[in-house]
Amino acid sequence: IKPTSSILTPRKSVDLEGQDVDVVTKGRHDPCVGIRGVPVAEAMMAITLLDALMRHHAQCGLGDPA
Repeated sequence: IKPTSSILTPRKSVDLEGQDVDVVTKGRHDPCVGIRGVPVAEAMMAITLLDALMRHHAQCGLGDPA
C-alpha cells in the first residue's frame, strides 16, 4: 500500500489560543496507511469467498445459500 503524499500547499488553521495561523508542511512526512490494509484485505477475502459460495450454489442447485 502506497503512503499518502504530503500536502505542500499552505493551509489556514487555528492554534491552541484560537489565533489564525497558516500551516505549511516542510519536507516529507508521509503517514503510513499500511495498517489500514488488514481490514481491506479481510473485506476483499470475504467478498471473494461469498462470491465463490454463491456461484457454487447457483451451479449445483442446492437451494437457498443461507
